[in-house]
Amino acid sequence: MGSDQLYVSVDGFARDGVFHGYFGRRGGVSEGIFESLNCGPGSGDDPSKVTENRAIVARAAGCDAERLMTLYQVHGRECVVLDAPFSDGERPKADGMVTDTPGLALGVLTADCGPVLFHGEKPDGAPVIGACHAGWGGAVKGIMEVTLSRMLALGAMKESIAACLGPCIAQESYEVGDDFPKPFWEEDAGHAVFFRPAARDGHLMFDLPGYIHEKLRREGVNRIFCTGVDTYSKEAGYFSYRRTTHRGEPDYGRQISVIAIQSSRHPAV
Repeated sequence: MGSDQLYVSVDGFARDGVFHGYFGRRGGVSEGIFESLNCGPGSGDDPSKVTENRAIVARAAGCDAERLMTLYQVHGRECVVLDAPFSDGERPKADGMVTDTPGLALGVLTADCGPVLFHGEKPDGAPVIGACHAGWGGAVKGIMEVTLSRMLALGAMKESIAACLGPCIAQESYEVGDDFPKPFWEEDAGHAVFFRPAARDGHLMFDLPGYIHEKLRREGVNRIFCTGVDTYSKEAGYFSYRRTTHRGEPDYGRQISVIAIQSSRHPAV
């Protein structure tokens, strides 16, 4: 992401009339460890600054600020179907959202986990979109599979669905203990391919992007895109929970990834 870019988009992922953007930490009003486009209401940042940052994102996505939806994310497999906005105080405890309603923006908050955006079409060409928060816990539990099933229930044709993984922690930055892989190996012994030895004894390096890609492929998603950005190593551009933890900092910001079906009243900017 260049210094003048507010967000990254990926060519070939979404169709005309659908906005998608992976926002980083630049272009907002927050200060200190939250500098600058922190969109996480669960952080310890000044709530008024988070609100202003989210308004900046909403304008870029072509929607009203109150129609930019984010969830109370819990690293689970629950996915909600939206046809109208909810208030911030009513945020569902879930990690995925889908909609076919124009003017609703689906947002995923991350700081190393994988933000996955989905785009599909009904037989008449009308779009169906989805977004999910795929940390390792939610990915193992099936959040991507549930999100896809909700899209199908809204009428999306399976063969039309594309998925795009945004900035997240890369394998070279993701050291884990040697007990960490157990749920992955219980799921499929072949998942050992997503782990390689770390420099430290008793540790491994986990390939979260590779695992997400494989889970999507197994679900029959034929068009899978990836920004290929490592949130941990790109400090100027992205927040990282792991980087904050390693430094002993008290808190961290959250970047947001957004997809929205454009309404005629609010075209993308």
